[in-house]
Amino acid sequence: MRGTGLVAGLGLLLVLAMGQEEKALETGSCWPRASCRDCIRSQPSCAWCKALNFTKAGESDATRCATRGELLHRGCALKEVVEPRSRHQVLEDAPLSDSAEQETVTQLAPQKIALWLRPGEQHSFSVRFKRAEGYPVDVYYLMDLSYSMKDDLENIKKLGNDLLAALRNVTKSVKIGFGSFVDKTVLPYVSTVPAKLRNPCPDRYEQCDSPVSFRHVLPLTDNASEFESRVSQQRISGNLDSPEGGFDAIMQVAVCEKQIGWRNVTRLLVFTSDDVFHTAGDGKLGGIYLPNDNQCHLDTDGLYSKSHIYDYPSVGHLAQVLSASNIQPIFAVTGSTLPVYQELSRLIPKSVVGELKEDSSNVVQLISDAYNSLSSTVNLEHFQLPPGVSVAYESHCEDATRSLGGHSGVCSGVRINQLVNFTVTVQADTCLEGPHAFALRVLGFPEEVHVELQTLCECPCSQPEPHATHCSGGHGTLTCGVCSCSPDRVGPLCECRLADAAYLQEGCRGRNGTGLLCDGKGQCVCGQCQCNSNVRGQHCECDDTSCERRDGQLCAGRGRCQCGSCLCDQGYAGSACDCSLDTSACLQDGVECSGHGRCLCSKCECQTGYFGRLCSRCPGCQTPCEEHRDCADCKAFGTGPLSQNCSTACNHTTATVLPEPAVSEQWCKEKTEDGRILLFLIEGMDGGTVRLTVKAKDAVADQTAMIVLGLVSGIVVIGLLIIIAYRISVEVLDRREYMRFEKEREQARGNEVNNPLYQSATTTVINPRYNDD
Repeated sequence: MRGTGLVAGLGLLLVLAMGQEEKALETGSCWPRASCRDCIRSQPSCAWCKALNFTKAGESDATRCATRGELLHRGCALKEVVEPRSRHQVLEDAPLSDSAEQETVTQLAPQKIALWLRPGEQHSFSVRFKRAEGYPVDVYYLMDLSYSMKDDLENIKKLGNDLLAALRNVTKSVKIGFGSFVDKTVLPYVSTVPAKLRNPCPDRYEQCDSPVSFRHVLPLTDNASEFESRVSQQRISGNLDSPEGGFDAIMQVAVCEKQIGWRNVTRLLVFTSDDVFHTAGDGKLGGIYLPNDNQCHLDTDGLYSKSHIYDYPSVGHLAQVLSASNIQPIFAVTGSTLPVYQELSRLIPKSVVGELKEDSSNVVQLISDAYNSLSSTVNLEHFQLPPGVSVAYESHCEDATRSLGGHSGVCSGVRINQLVNFTVTVQADTCLEGPHAFALRVLGFPEEVHVELQTLCECPCSQPEPHATHCSGGHGTLTCGVCSCSPDRVGPLCECRLADAAYLQEGCRGRNGTGLLCDGKGQCVCGQCQCNSNVRGQHCECDDTSCERRDGQLCAGRGRCQCGSCLCDQGYAGSACDCSLDTSACLQDGVECSGHGRCLCSKCECQTGYFGRLCSRCPGCQTPCEEHRDCADCKAFGTGPLSQNCSTACNHTTATVLPEPAVSEQWCKEKTEDGRILLFLIEGMDGGTVRLTVKAKDAVADQTAMIVLGLVSGIVVIGLLIIIAYRISVEVLDRREYMRFEKEREQARGNEVNNPLYQSATTTVINPRYNDD
């Protein structure tokens, strides 16, 4: 039975501890831990006291884990507080260069940092960047050679000297290369008819090159003549569908660093086209299902040899590869496709879009402007970040555009030799096994800040002391002030034998020895209870965390919990200290709750019939005018319902009658029982007497009957006028119609006389035979 009780007690203890720990984590406070290692891993606010005699009788070693302020308040000496803090050390910090002509060019500093992070704690360090004058540039020109770009090719053939001359205005070290693309050489992208594969031009008499997915024509060189010579040998090609295979070409240019000849300098990729692009998934139309493998597949002739095997890359894949290769794309496209490439540029870091004229005549100016825009934008980002580590940036750009707290630090409009600073804030959420590293880099520049990262998850205490004298004469190992007992010993100082521990448990039970060990809120060690944090008493019966809560806080944050009851701060009361004794919220003009209630916990508790925040509303209550109306009537004129006992019912009231007083809005206007309008003014007097000023009776005769009679008469007269007007208008209209009818009838009668149609058809003939003669 004792074993069962012990298991139940430990289970209840575990549940309570987990609940309290969750609350501590929510509020960011420090919850006691059994060891220094567990303590500093739990919360950044936690510290450990390694003093030998820090714990008092009945306290467990878990109470050594608390906030720094609490430990110092409880008597732990400052030198005994173990509280590792995040820090960093600059290992390499070469000065920044002003010009690229120096032997070693440095634009980003420091170059190497050692960083120690405590989990959950943020730590910041500074990074500086300065653009050196004349920094080298590599430019690879990637051109769409589909048939619609025919007129553009002629201008590109004369591009070499002009482009190098434009870029040499900003740097002396410039190299330029060239490549072309059309599309995958399978249906439905190009015609696979042998004759069309040899000559895809619409006009069979015109000579075109066979279509290719990507052809690397010229590695990066500073020889403008060679550029023009190799480009002049290029001929236009053709394909079937409108989208082109530019993504395949960009991927090969990025991953084939050796073949392209990329140097470790600023890398620009100029992409020219007059149409949109195929992306991942489009390859299924040609039976190509394998995703792009991110590898270089250029043969000896510089052709992309596996375009029929691997699908087009996705936009995200392409953006990742370009960033990793430190290549900044310049999309020089025609106006019809400009919106598409502008959307693409938003997804690819450090890229710009320019509108290309139909014949590419403005390409040199476009590249020059794009380079200036890219080089004046400083974008600091991180790479190869370990899991569980986050980085935020704050940019200090002087007059340039500034960004705060983003996933990268950005400054725009940065001039040559202008110093910009970034505050980099790093946080590790968990402990990392062993050292890790990540890098910071300004996009478009090869230099990096290498950060060596370690997490502080162990206590910086001295080496463990086996058989320490402090542990009852050598019965345990002393580590950070805590004794780890040998297998046969127990107790804070290993003072008890394990064999005697079971017999000593009776002293840890309350309620006549029948309750839980230490009331389920502590551990029984050598016959004495070691209570959990915030619990005390001989048997841990007093819990200082069991008081009522308001808004998630014990005693509403306005008192101290003592053994289950709240001891409230001054000015507060209630079982949870949630009742304020301040009555200012209940006052108006110095009157509490309008005189119709009392103030409880800063809120008015109104009398029956009254409501509102200040008990100022009462639909069923009389107004002051209604309350004093009958007294004004009987005191002034001896009439009204109180006329028989006016002296008794209105003994607190005096009335003065004035014939023509100056009536204002403050005067009461009340109707009496006999229909009169009573005008009077209420004024208070000392001693509770109310003084009434009443307007004379003859001046306030009831005009209601006259008003009603006048209104009725007016309505009747107006109605009669409307009826008379209506009848006159009807009579006039009827007379006009009758006169028109008579006129038409006269006209019809005249027509009957002259019109043969109205003559009689009977003719009288005189017969001579019947003549009287």
